[in-house]
Amino acid sequence: MRRFLLLAPLGLLLAIVVMVLATEYVVARPSHRTKDIAYVAASAPDFDKERHLLDVYSPKKTAPNAGGYPVVLFVHGGNWNSGSKNFYSFIGRRLAKQGVVAVIISYRLAPAVHVPEQAADCARALAWTVGNIKQYGGDPARVFVMGHSAGGGLAALLATDDALLARHGLPQNPVRGAIMDDPAGLDMYTYLKESKYEGDEKYKIPFGNDPAVWKSVSPIYQIKPNLPPFIFFIGGETYPSISGSSGRFRDQLKATGQAPPYTIIPGKHHVPMMLQLYWQHNIIYQQLLKLVGA
Repeated sequence: MRRFLLLAPLGLLLAIVVMVLATEYVVARPSHRTKDIAYVAASAPDFDKERHLLDVYSPKKTAPNAGGYPVVLFVHGGNWNSGSKNFYSFIGRRLAKQGVVAVIISYRLAPAVHVPEQAADCARALAWTVGNIKQYGGDPARVFVMGHSAGGGLAALLATDDALLARHGLPQNPVRGAIMDDPAGLDMYTYLKESKYEGDEKYKIPFGNDPAVWKSVSPIYQIKPNLPPFIFFIGGETYPSISGSSGRFRDQLKATGQAPPYTIIPGKHHVPMMLQLYWQHNIIYQQLLKLVGA
């Protein structure tokens, strides 16, 4: 009996692994992944052969119209010092299965670079997407951005900071909408000025010590009329700094005439807000598909 009890958890774990692999196989069949595409020229002085890469996930079926499928560029989180596109293939697969071309990017991390350089990387990835996504079945006129945690703040910059995009080859902002999944960094200026929480000093590694820089990479200070539509998903048990800054961002959007959908998901902590994207039919995908017109 004791031996059976010891083996039971292992058997359950193996069953879960088999189920996950089977699910990934089924999801992968309708999609095609093109991996490790450099979105910065190798001749660029700051080219990083490991971080300046993206993956494209395309539906295998031909798009129902000549323009192509809608496109979602996903920016990962990780406290601005960790993470990689390689952890998020499940998001690419699930989007592609539902009629969306997904672009999953990596970008340089702290402490090697600061957040302004990370924002520049994201802008260059967006410029690559607009210029090249047609050959992967995507519609360059229907490009949306999405991010979780630190990636949410970076994605919000792509939707709001026209000057950032203009510096990297996009004189007109091509973003048609932004999906915020428990975003961090929307107002790092206020966060770092207040420094209310233990350990806040560590965020000066990616953001530096200059308050002017904190403000320049805080999307809340880029809000203006006629921005593309935003939709928010906030964990009911997420960090107060995330729920607080997201609420202020929403309120400022309202003041410009945009009333963004703002969904609080009860019981969800910060990391599960990303992990739930493993399931194709969760509420984030449901609203995302409506936004992008898939």
